[in-house]
Amino acid sequence: MNTSENKKSSDNICEDCGAVVAEGKAGCLKLFEEILAREFSDYRYGKIHRLTVDAYSLQHPDAYMRSGKSFAAHLTGIYTALESEDALAVNQTVQKWLSTNPKFDKPARLPEQRGNITVTYIYSAVDADEHSKRVQEWARDVWSAWSEYHALAKRLVGEATTKINNS
Repeated sequence: MNTSENKKSSDNICEDCGAVVAEGKAGCLKLFEEILAREFSDYRYGKIHRLTVDAYSLQHPDAYMRSGKSFAAHLTGIYTALESEDALAVNQTVQKWLSTNPKFDKPARLPEQRGNITVTYIYSAVDADEHSKRVQEWARDVWSAWSEYHALAKRLVGEATTKINNS
């Protein structure tokens, strides 16, 4: 099999996000883990770690959003990072709320198309500034693909804020 045929083989496409990568889904996970290692080993990359995890999770929900709680964590995480002026404080409030184990069911139907940008784009960043820029682009692309759930994310953040601030 030549290289161009190999790139198009379904064995080399992540079934969750569509990334063209050797070993498909397993290769996609390897790239993600290497990105995480980069973020953990250098604070310049690590500044955007939470957004990296939320974007990847929203593109791979079967593995990272198995429960209503994990669904809510990643959906609200990307929402607050991209839409809130005080993302850190809002996200901490949501995390505190989630630690109370609120009853929330993950929706039965999730988007089939979860964005056009994948970890391969992030992986090829040449420095921390480019990495950060690319993660932001990726997250916006993924967030756009989840547009059907924007109102739900906003509602969950509102519910979390109300419950935590009134407790």
